[in-house]
Formats: sequence, structure tokens, C-alpha cells
Amino acid sequence: MANYHDIRYDMTLSSSTTGGGSMVLLETQTASSDATISFTSNIDSTYKEYIFKLYDIHPETDDEFLQFNLSVDSGSNYNVTKTDTVFRAYHTDDDTGTGVGYQASVDIAQSTAFANLCSGLGNGNEESLAGTLHLYNPSSTTFVKHYITHTISHHGGDLVLDEFSAGYGNTTSAVDAVQFKMSSGDIDAGVIKMYGVN
Repeated sequence: MANYHDIRYDMTLSSSTTGGGSMVLLETQTASSDATISFTSNIDSTYKEYIFKLYDIHPETDDEFLQFNLSVDSGSNYNVTKTDTVFRAYHTDDDTGTGVGYQASVDIAQSTAFANLCSGLGNGNEESLAGTLHLYNPSSTTFVKHYITHTISHHGGDLVLDEFSAGYGNTTSAVDAVQFKMSSGDIDAGVIKMYGVN
């Protein structure tokens, strides 16, 4: 049985050195006051896993959520029904508060809404988010589409959030596009890279 250490590295690295397969960069998009960032090509049966790496995502509006959704029609609609589970740890800048726990207020159950990647991302000059979304076997026409996410962000309330989610798109149609957006306002800046995993 794999221990926690093994599982953690399988989730975050996915490289040939850890036995998770080599990563192939497929596309890079840079945000500049964009309402959405959409990946509408290269998501097909070539790879069984796709990884989206998020770098210095900065929102236009303070205290908003970075979100994503899936499409089965090449990006015409982002409305796949999803269920997920969310937990997080936090620590305030002034060291007065810490905690870890399940976040029932931000999970989704059989919802076509955008799924949350973080909570309350700050828009101060120094505030941003980094993280990863793994999407597994999106081209399957037999099974649901599993995903896991991990983000680290500077919350608008001056604290660090370490957030995890796992869920599935409840569709047996092939997923062929992924879109990212803020819950309100634009993605002011940041880079998202999409990789295929051999």
C-alpha cells in the first residue's frame, strides 16, 4: 500500500523521475485583463492525463474565487455537471489564526456551475495564486472525468490559503475544453500552462 508520501508526490509531480510519466507542454496562455482563459484544442485521446499549471494568477477584483469548468462541445458551453470535495489550511499574516478543515460552503454537488480553485484571492499588488489542476482521461466515453486541484494563494484577508479539491465531471461524453475565470471581474495577470502526461 502506498504511504502518504508516495501519494503526495504522485499528485503533484507526475514526471518520469517519479514514475508518473513525462510531461509535454502543449499550450501556454498569458492573462492580461481577460474575462476568461480557455483551452479549446489539444485535449484529446493523445494523453490520459492533462495538467494545468497556474503561475501568479492575479485578480482584478479583491476577495474573489478562481474557478474552472469543462466542455464537451469544444468550448461552445462550459456546463458539465460536477461533484467535488474541498478542504483547506490557512495561516494569517499576523500569526493570530490558523486552521484546517472541510469547506462545505465552496464545494459543489451535481452542479453545472464553475468549480472553485481557491477562496477569496486578494488583488493587492503583491497578492497572487499558484497551483495545479489535474484532469484524468478526458476523452473517455465510458467513465466520468476525475480531477484534483491544489492551490496556494494570498487571501484578501491577509492570510495564506493551502486548498485542495477532488471531484469528477459527471459525463461519459469526451471533455475537450477547459475554461478558467474569476467569480467576478477579470483575470488581471498570470500564466496558465497545459501539459499532456505520457
